[in-house]
Amino acid sequence: MNRAEALSLVKPHLTEKRYEHTIRVLNTALTLAERYGVSKKQTELAAIFHDYAKYRPLKELKHWIETTYLPKDLLQFHHELWHGPVGSILIEFEHGIKDEEVKTAIYYHTTGRKDMTPIELIIYVADYIEPGRNFPGLDDVRNMAERDILKAAWMISRNTINFLMSKNQPIYPDTFHAYNDLTKKVYGGC
Repeated sequence: MNRAEALSLVKPHLTEKRYEHTIRVLNTALTLAERYGVSKKQTELAAIFHDYAKYRPLKELKHWIETTYLPKDLLQFHHELWHGPVGSILIEFEHGIKDEEVKTAIYYHTTGRKDMTPIELIIYVADYIEPGRNFPGLDDVRNMAERDILKAAWMISRNTINFLMSKNQPIYPDTFHAYNDLTKKVYGGC
């Protein structure tokens, strides 16, 4: 599937603002893929489809979680987390995309996880640092992404946990696992 075809499949499922975000994530991810020697083709597909299920009705997202292999505990957390895992299923079901690396990059782009693959790291970081975003501490993560993708991902997991804690929100376990794993990889230890 080429870029134009993939974008034409995604666009009807996104708002104009989210489509523009997708283009920025795509461009950011391709820059990171080049820098870190990750497949541009897989990165392109994962970046284009990363928010594919974001605007599906909650009832539909819930249905996919309840009736597939997706972890049922997702239903106990904010629905904002559902679109990644469901999107990883929908791209295969609706468009025949079976590449597991692409699917897992989409699946974990919001939460992260322990032992993220290079493409998962690229999409996780690109989604966070794309140039349309603006919040405190973001420039530090952007600068780090140019030098050390693992440390940038660690900063994202730390910032996400701190943000959710400041809002008294529950934190999905994969985010803690990502933080712990990245802490060990970046700073060493047990």
